[in-house]
Amino acid sequence: MHFTKTIIAAAVASVAALASPLALAQVPAGYPANYQQLIDGAKKEAKLVIYGATDSKAAAPLIKDFNALYPGISVEYNDMNSTEVYNRFISESAAGGDTADVLWSSAMDLQMKLAAGGYAMPYKSVEASKIPGWAVWKDTAYGTTFEPAAFVYNKRLVTGAEIPQTHADFVRLISQPKFQDKVTTYDIEKSGVGFMFMAQDEKDFPQFKQLEQAFGAAKVRVQSSTGTMLERISSGENLIGYNVLGSYALVRAKTDPSLGVVLPKDYTLIISRVQFINKSAKHPNAAKLWTDYLLSHRGQTVVANGAKLFAIRTDVTGETTSSDLIKMIGEKNIKPLPVNPSVAEYLDPAIRMAFLKEWKATAGKK
Repeated sequence: MHFTKTIIAAAVASVAALASPLALAQVPAGYPANYQQLIDGAKKEAKLVIYGATDSKAAAPLIKDFNALYPGISVEYNDMNSTEVYNRFISESAAGGDTADVLWSSAMDLQMKLAAGGYAMPYKSVEASKIPGWAVWKDTAYGTTFEPAAFVYNKRLVTGAEIPQTHADFVRLISQPKFQDKVTTYDIEKSGVGFMFMAQDEKDFPQFKQLEQAFGAAKVRVQSSTGTMLERISSGENLIGYNVLGSYALVRAKTDPSLGVVLPKDYTLIISRVQFINKSAKHPNAAKLWTDYLLSHRGQTVVANGAKLFAIRTDVTGETTSSDLIKMIGEKNIKPLPVNPSVAEYLDPAIRMAFLKEWKATAGKK
């Protein structure tokens, strides 16, 4: 299993050594006075282990700021793809070994399967009322970002009227000979978020069967990571990508003149990276601090301007925010996937197997 472990605590160590603990670990404004007990408990634990499907580079500004707010807590961040987050946690939990305190992943279905399956610790965040109702499940699982599924294309090679504006446009486009071997999307057997997007499309897109057939005819090239898709579209090896995670694509397109991004006008799926605390967390106080921080105005401001993952809070301003996306797409065209066990419907073994069988027989044929 491939993953990256990153421990980010040293960045503020020198600051912490020069300042009093009380000055740096005060109860945030507006929080209850007894919150100090949680802070003190987290300082005694002195560690937090996160399994995340967010790139280490994007997570680093959040971890650095968390350490600045609460020095003395060493954050071990394990960066994996969304399926690895799930599989590693399940395996370690079954073996009774050390595992994550917090799970944070874009695969909402896998996260909700765990949370609804009894693996999550209920915790009513101080910040829960500040995020949309659809992004909170039983004071246990929380949506933290607002990220669209996008079409991404090579601006040099796909131009003018070719650029698809709707899902139906996309089907028509990739049916053209020019796009043979030049279309990419997630490998839905390996990518949790890719599977979830495609399963949701089957519900929302009336021409889903034609989409699968068009993918098959075009000999779609599948990848397990967003980064690989963006690289290949930018180079021209692929001309266009489907259901690419828009948070990464929109940020990269600002500095890559080869990339164009379309947020579909018929509907745009929105996912939110779901976080919950392991019910058996070794560092539960630190996990609660992190949860409150990530949902706070301060944390969400870092999400928008440092991590650039699109803040879910509408009172946050910056480079990547839900408010800006809603204006760009139009409220009636946005389809946020709820933080609710309903998103895990396609993880039922029989339903998943049937969906993948049909996908491989139609879209996956070469």
